[in-house]
Amino acid sequence: MAAITVEYVRTLYVKYAEDLRKVRDAQRQLLRDRGKSMKAQLDDFEAEVSYLLLRDLRPETVVEVGTFHGWSTQWLLSALRDNGTGQLHSFDIVDTVVRNVPGELAAERWTFTKGDVRDHLAAVPATTDYLFIDADHGARFARWYIENLFSAVPAGTPTSVHDVFHGARPKPFSEGSVLVKWLAERGVEFFTPSTARAPEVTRQLAVTKGEVGLDEPVRGDSDHNPMIFFTLP
Repeated sequence: MAAITVEYVRTLYVKYAEDLRKVRDAQRQLLRDRGKSMKAQLDDFEAEVSYLLLRDLRPETVVEVGTFHGWSTQWLLSALRDNGTGQLHSFDIVDTVVRNVPGELAAERWTFTKGDVRDHLAAVPATTDYLFIDADHGARFARWYIENLFSAVPAGTPTSVHDVFHGARPKPFSEGSVLVKWLAERGVEFFTPSTARAPEVTRQLAVTKGEVGLDEPVRGDSDHNPMIFFTLP
C-alpha cells in the first residue's frame, strides 16, 4: 500500500467528505442518545482517519482488539457498510459493545469474541488485511502482540494502535514505548495525528476539514489523538 502521509490523508478527507459527513452526524447523535453508556475513546481525528483508511483500502477482513463501549467498532463498521464489503472481527474481555452497536451495522458483517485475545489467537483470521489495536496499554501486552499477533496476520497489513503519543514521546515502560522502539529498529515509518507529537499534521488536517465543511466537532473535547498508523513489515 502507499505510505500513509498527511498529504494522502488530506486527499481522503476530500474524496469521502460527503460519506464522512453522514457518519459524523450519526456518531454525534449516538453520543446524544447513549449519554454516559457510550464512552468515545477515539477523538475525531483518530476516528475519522480510521474510517477514511478503511474506505480507501477496502479491506475484506478487519480485526479489532479492544472495543469497550463500541465507539471505534461503529466507526469501523460504518466504513465497511459504506464500502459494501468486508467483515469485522472484534475481541474484548467485556461485552458492553454488544449492547451499543446498532443491529443494522452489525448484521452479517460483525463477529464479536468475548475474552482475552491472548486466549483466542486461533480466532484471528489469517486473511486479516487491517489490524486495529486499542486494549491493554502496558509494555507486556505490547511485547505479546508484537511476537504473536503481528506474526498471525500477513506482512504488509495496515495497522493502527491507540494511546501511543499522549505527549511528544511515548510514556516510559508503556505499550507505546515498546512499539515505537520496535518500529524504529525495523525502519518502519508511522503516521500520527497526535497534537502533542505532530501539531503541524493536525493543523493541516484541520485546514482541510474546514475547507470541506467538517470542522464542527463530533466530540466536545477533540484535541487529544495519540493513535499511530503504519504497515506491518
